[in-house]
Amino acid sequence: MIDPAKEKSLSNELPADVINNKVDYIEIVGFSDHKSTANIWYRLLNLGFRIPAGAGTDAMANYASLRGPVGMNRVFLETGGELNPEALEAALKAGRTFASNGPMLGFELEGKRPGGTVVSHGPGVMHYRVALRSPVSVDHLELVQNGKVVKTFTLSGDRRKSDFEGELKISEGGWIVLRAWNDDSDPQVLDLYPYATTSPIYLELPGGAPRAPADALYFSAWLDRVIADAESRTDFRNDRERSETLSYLRDAKNRFEALAK
Repeated sequence: MIDPAKEKSLSNELPADVINNKVDYIEIVGFSDHKSTANIWYRLLNLGFRIPAGAGTDAMANYASLRGPVGMNRVFLETGGELNPEALEAALKAGRTFASNGPMLGFELEGKRPGGTVVSHGPGVMHYRVALRSPVSVDHLELVQNGKVVKTFTLSGDRRKSDFEGELKISEGGWIVLRAWNDDSDPQVLDLYPYATTSPIYLELPGGAPRAPADALYFSAWLDRVIADAESRTDFRNDRERSETLSYLRDAKNRFEALAK
């Protein structure tokens, strides 16, 4: 998890790119700590940015010291059976995905799947269906709404296959995802720990989603550090590049501050 106040150096411009609509998806399952990445993703979702879940191994096959094989972290796309590049790109951008290094997930809410939107005229009880299939035992299977766990499923037997169906009380707009994760590593998954998440199903209710000023200020502080790092650099190709880069970052910071207000 990135803590802007404690990072020795911070040059990742992700928040600026997100607020400028330059991010099609985020590698929630990648060469990193997946839960930490997801926590940053949740903050962006809380601010209304509809960003799908993706994955990437980021492994160079000629470096044996890197953990895991190529393709260890994967994103699965719902394309309706189409396998052409256009269908794959459309599914990824629409968020009809789940990302995983092992467990397979299925999730429906009121008949909508990841990438879809449930529209309701008010708070109420909504019907869900959840499925888990995994090559390894899974410790935790949860529904996360607006960054908080709202439903924990009890897994039994070998904890590799489960199906659940029930009702969930939804009282506010925003988003909801299904995730599976383990406390520790597993020798069959050559990663930090087994992890999977769906992209969000979005919730549109009267009054909208809860405001998230703390999340907006988090990204404002993040960009403060990025701006400071950029200002200290001496390797810009010319003054114009330096000026435009700093302008881009400062504008993004100001827009996050406006979201906080």
